[in-house]
Amino acid sequence: MIDVEEAVTRAHHEEWARVVAALTRRFGDLDIAEEAAAEAFVTAVERWPADGVPPNPGAWLTTTANRKAIDRIRRENKRDDKQKEAQMVYDNTPPEPLGAIDDDRLRLIFTCCHPALAMEARLALTLRMVGGLTVPEIARAFLVAESAMGQRITRAKAKIKAARIPYRMPSAEDLPARVSGVLAVLYLVFNEGYLASGPDTDPVRHDLTAEAVRLTRLLRALLPDDGEVAGLLALMLLTEARRPARVSASGELVALDEQDRGAWDSTLIAEGHRLVRERLAAAAAGVAPGSYQILAAINAVHTSARDMRDTDWSQVLALYDQLVRLDPSPIIALNRAIAVAELDGPQVALAAVDRLERRLAGYHAYHATRADLLRRLGHSQESRAAYDKAIDLAGNTAETAYLTRRRDQLG
Repeated sequence: MIDVEEAVTRAHHEEWARVVAALTRRFGDLDIAEEAAAEAFVTAVERWPADGVPPNPGAWLTTTANRKAIDRIRRENKRDDKQKEAQMVYDNTPPEPLGAIDDDRLRLIFTCCHPALAMEARLALTLRMVGGLTVPEIARAFLVAESAMGQRITRAKAKIKAARIPYRMPSAEDLPARVSGVLAVLYLVFNEGYLASGPDTDPVRHDLTAEAVRLTRLLRALLPDDGEVAGLLALMLLTEARRPARVSASGELVALDEQDRGAWDSTLIAEGHRLVRERLAAAAAGVAPGSYQILAAINAVHTSARDMRDTDWSQVLALYDQLVRLDPSPIIALNRAIAVAELDGPQVALAAVDRLERRLAGYHAYHATRADLLRRLGHSQESRAAYDKAIDLAGNTAETAYLTRRRDQLG
């Protein structure tokens, strides 16, 4: 029985997106695809313990889901349309060209992450249709009422149908922009898990980080030549590798310079470093790296150092200089200032940070960075005020505990 349960769980992880995508291509309806896939897995839970796990679980689930979808359409179809029914039963649709770029799952990802949908809708729809998370799981992940999340997903699917958003690959000229939109969705999922924004949830959500990594691995398998997909996967792996050392037993965030590096996941680090080296080789061959590749390279420098004092800060700063040219956002400039502090001192870094006040006044990390730089300069009163602002704005319980301790340690 345990083996069967594990088989169902494994099939859900490995086959959910494939089953939903295949049904979406055949029936052109996300509602039908989602419900039929869910019914197929319920049937598997009921029948596999008695009948045994089929040799090809994915094929069994797809066949069962197709039958469930046809049964639903027949029940709902008020018209006596024998020809349409025959097409459903026999499915004379010619097979599409083989190859990763024509994978049904990739079409499903691009549909769920279509730019016509609001970002919140893209996040929820991707986690439901591609990731297979339940509505309650997604609602808990983003601290939204279950009913509200259900409505969000329903509205997103209705918009896809009403706007006739096509279930197909973007054109060659649109593909880079559309891939970047998909990566943004996956990165948001990962970041919400790595530093959860809500005060009433675990500070680090491994379920979300693992799901983001899994979906990015899928995208990497489908688009193996895309450098930014590889870069995002490397970035996630190198960040996730540090998760075991990120929160103390008392529930406090542990800063990078205080983490037990022996607790980092060496397997994930090795895989992330390999991906970074591949992208560096591509850059040496004249392929310009994108933002995720540079961020991954920065993390590779950090995870290569045995101790914080061994960090090659000049290389980190050079990478941030390269990143700023691609993405001159204030958050990138803030992170660059942290590297400046290690090379040129806190006074120079503080001047750079203060120039960001207008754009980052509502961002807790801005005030936390200022507080630390002011502390290092011996300006305890100003540092305390900056810590107070950071604590007021931080939503993560572990981060709040860390900032509070640092503030209380001031003279």
